[in-house]
Amino acid sequence: MQITTKAQKTEMGAAAAAFGIAKLKEALEENGTANFIVATGASQFEMLEELRKADLPWNRLTGFHLDEYVGMPISHKASFRKYLWERFVSQLPLPLNHFHFIDGEGDPQAECQRLGALISQTTIDVAFVGIGENGHLAFNDPPADFETEEPYLVVNLDEACRQQQFGEGWFPTFDDVPKQAISMGIKQIMKSRTIVCTVPDERKAQAVKNSVQGEVSPQVPASIIQQHPNCQLFLDDAGASLL
Repeated sequence: MQITTKAQKTEMGAAAAAFGIAKLKEALEENGTANFIVATGASQFEMLEELRKADLPWNRLTGFHLDEYVGMPISHKASFRKYLWERFVSQLPLPLNHFHFIDGEGDPQAECQRLGALISQTTIDVAFVGIGENGHLAFNDPPADFETEEPYLVVNLDEACRQQQFGEGWFPTFDDVPKQAISMGIKQIMKSRTIVCTVPDERKAQAVKNSVQGEVSPQVPASIIQQHPNCQLFLDDAGASLL
């Protein structure tokens, strides 16, 4: 794992996007197409702002959605489909070849099967991800399932995860935060050729320390990235303050 620290979130986001863009260009040169995973949440604001400005042939790129709440309508301000449409997909200068959104409003198990069949036939060139305050990777809260081969699964959200979503202002009360989500599994994320992990803010500093310097454990799901052959971690000074 390589770690890059920048003073401010804007610099961090720009550096993370630039690295990911370079890897997507390599894949395009190699294969003519490229595939990527993109995360959501407040930690990705600055990175996505830069990524969407990239001079890429977006019509030759395919994206996959990392996670979404079960039962979440796309009209809700906390919907990650809405987030990605407004902040990324609709802002691109060319339409993507395809973007595989997670629809959490129907049968969640059927949606996991649909998306799993699609991504199982795909090599992911770049996964843009973050780390949660509880050390989660996507919505794989501790103790995470490191063994399942299912690309997408229905997961239960723990209290710390739900408190983070409430604290970031996505929901009016804690009780409004959903208790389940559809999430990409740990093994599927780790199959990505490159992982670009972007983690700002002091509130994430302990999770960063546990993920980077602690043992690899399902109790700290993001610690698994220590074992990835090409993971690049981008932090601001606040996020790196305990390293």
